[in-house]
Amino acid sequence: MRNKLFKTGFTACFFLTLSFLDAWGNPASEPLKVSIERSWKFDATLQSVYSKIIDLKTSEAIRLLDGVKDEERRYYRVYLQSLAECVEILVTEDEKRFPDVLKKFKERIKILEAETESADNLFLLAELNLQLGFCHLNLGENFSAILAIREAFMLTKECMEKYPRYIPVLKTSGVLQVMAGAVPDKYRWFLNLLGISGSVETGQKQLNTLRQSGVSLKTEAAVLYYTIKGFISQQFSESYQGIASLMKKEEPDRLLHFIGITILMKQSRSEEAYRLIKELDLKPEGLKLIYFEYLRAEILLQKGEYLKSVESYKLFISEYQGSSFKKDASMKIAWCYHLMKQPAMAIQWREKAKKEGKTVAEPDVYAAEMLSENSFPDERLLRIRLLTDGGYLEQARNLISTVSKSGFTNPKDRTEFIYRKARLEHKSGNNAVAKSLYLQVIEQNGKQPWYFGASSALQLGYIFTETKDLKSAQKFLEMALEFEKHPYKNSIDGKARAALDKIKTSGN
Repeated sequence: MRNKLFKTGFTACFFLTLSFLDAWGNPASEPLKVSIERSWKFDATLQSVYSKIIDLKTSEAIRLLDGVKDEERRYYRVYLQSLAECVEILVTEDEKRFPDVLKKFKERIKILEAETESADNLFLLAELNLQLGFCHLNLGENFSAILAIREAFMLTKECMEKYPRYIPVLKTSGVLQVMAGAVPDKYRWFLNLLGISGSVETGQKQLNTLRQSGVSLKTEAAVLYYTIKGFISQQFSESYQGIASLMKKEEPDRLLHFIGITILMKQSRSEEAYRLIKELDLKPEGLKLIYFEYLRAEILLQKGEYLKSVESYKLFISEYQGSSFKKDASMKIAWCYHLMKQPAMAIQWREKAKKEGKTVAEPDVYAAEMLSENSFPDERLLRIRLLTDGGYLEQARNLISTVSKSGFTNPKDRTEFIYRKARLEHKSGNNAVAKSLYLQVIEQNGKQPWYFGASSALQLGYIFTETKDLKSAQKFLEMALEFEKHPYKNSIDGKARAALDKIKTSGN
């Protein structure tokens, strides 16, 4: 959720061995061939519960589960109960409620550990530990998350070794593979110390196999598969097509709407995302998705509707129970007032933003860096950036045509101007021009702690991958990893590693 299924920070420690790879073989271009020893298949009642969880109607789901008492469906009940509680914590970030949820998780794990081992038992233990790890990570409890996710790795490995034809565990394994494969450089020493490795490509193959199976978890696997394809592999067009196809096949639930909105925004299709947000406004049932006010505010800021944007940012800040994105939201309120030429209000919100929230999520890390400069972005560059990010390319082009590089007095602004031109040309499909501009950005960025150089190298890696010039693609993706101390280090490194993993896999 939000990027929440992947707001893992990728700080956890992960466990993988060669026997794991032996069990499933090397990644291939086709889905892994796995015979099913036993599959999880929900009856009508359990499928209804599952659908309500995916629709974020967790209270209704839990009430339905109260009627499932028989022993035969106990493992399914435990899985769905824990999934519902995990989803609630991920969406609400309710720190006050988490101790009660944690107690329930521990009780279930203790009972399962005392039972006779089976494929279902190991899978369920692995899943509960993974869900618990996500909850800890989402609340910033990284050490507890490390322990839970490492245990999930160990149990997944054991399950796959002992029950190599048991397909449901591919969901757990697929997620863990992606997490390990995309871990940023600054945590590599920890992974290496423990002999841990992972592969985004392998994780995607496993999730792809599961989503094409007859297992009741296939919808969850499909959602994860397409989300990873977008946010990790940056294949946003394919990602959105997949989510859109699920929205047609399945009951159009709020989770799919949510993921569709975020993917569209990443693809610079903010107008389409805004239409989906308005559709969701008509579906208020279930968990309150106050994070949508943040997304609404982002689009309104891009569109230049600054007063409306301020209203949505303020609503998000006041009602969101978590701390992530609040620093970023407060800074962007300051930006709104700056763009409306209200300097007193802009300064007031800039100072408020310095004290607001935490600096864990990358937008907040970037906000903290911007705020430390104690000044506002150049108005022209900011408007060009916002218009381009939202996909309002004609307006961005009209604005950029009135500006020249010589109009900026400091090196950072001059470099950013070229970067904004490169992004506009790239999003407009003018890749030849974009490549030339990205190369200029890399040269001018140099060793400065700006993200423009790293992002330009990453984008060049993508462009050369599309044209099948894999040697050049690898060169620039590796270059993206070399840039240090910029605020988007984690996400850019993760994306570069995922792209390199795909290149290396395709070459085998």
